[in-house]
Amino acid sequence: MKIGFLTCPGTHPGSPTRREDAYEHDFQVDAIRPELEKLGHHLVEIDWRAPAETFADIALAVVGTPWDYQDDEPAFLAALHGIEQAGCQLCNPTQVVRWNSRKTYLRDLEARGAQLIPTIWVDDPSADDITNAFGTFACDQIVAKRQVGAGAQGQSIHSRRTSDPQWRMDRPAMLQPFLPSVVEEGEYSFLFIDSELSHALLKRPIAGDYRVQSLYGGTEVAITPSAADLAAAQSIMMALPFPTPLYARIDMVRGDDGALLLMEAELIEPYLYPLQGPKLGPMMAAAIARRLA
Repeated sequence: MKIGFLTCPGTHPGSPTRREDAYEHDFQVDAIRPELEKLGHHLVEIDWRAPAETFADIALAVVGTPWDYQDDEPAFLAALHGIEQAGCQLCNPTQVVRWNSRKTYLRDLEARGAQLIPTIWVDDPSADDITNAFGTFACDQIVAKRQVGAGAQGQSIHSRRTSDPQWRMDRPAMLQPFLPSVVEEGEYSFLFIDSELSHALLKRPIAGDYRVQSLYGGTEVAITPSAADLAAAQSIMMALPFPTPLYARIDMVRGDDGALLLMEAELIEPYLYPLQGPKLGPMMAAAIARRLA
């Protein structure tokens, strides 16, 4: 059977506008494609903007690397709906993607017991909101993130002493206290396939930065998580309000009390770090085969 792997112009092979980190797309496809071929399936890379009829002979499509979806979220969700209407099984499904595309989903998880970084939700963020956040959180640095965003795009960090009184964000934001553990220890990622741990890693920013993505010089290393840390990640998986997703990346950071706090539950198009997890390809192929059966 044909298996689709959704891309965008920034990640699609041969595109003249490929991103600097598009090699991560290649790593993922290289990990999954041969394992699917062993099971008699063929992986095809397809731009998510392709007409719905493109998916008529695609049995299942993985929402792989559409790393520009946040630029036109309504069109993206409509395209996914069209893929499903064409009779193609989508992983993860549109209802999951819609829920996960706005970071307000974190409030749902918090209501289900997830421990989050303290957050203020603002629809029209300005410098006054940053000032108020300093007082609310009793901290000296605030991170402002887009409620619909990926890869730290549009993200900014603000210091109490050098805060810009003219700052604004042109879309809804979430404001959080900056946690020193992000740079002192790093950010943890736990990769799950059908709710089973594939691997875990620790991501660290380059000196002088706090962003852990490779685009900003971040690095990552595979780890064996402690029982307590793994349990914290598994508790997030159990809190998800829908059936088991094909894949999930749970990103966490250590709080002041030593416990891990949820940063993101990535269920749309997370990079799955196949180089740090040699079991990822076989596990993904087997999970896809189970869904086809």
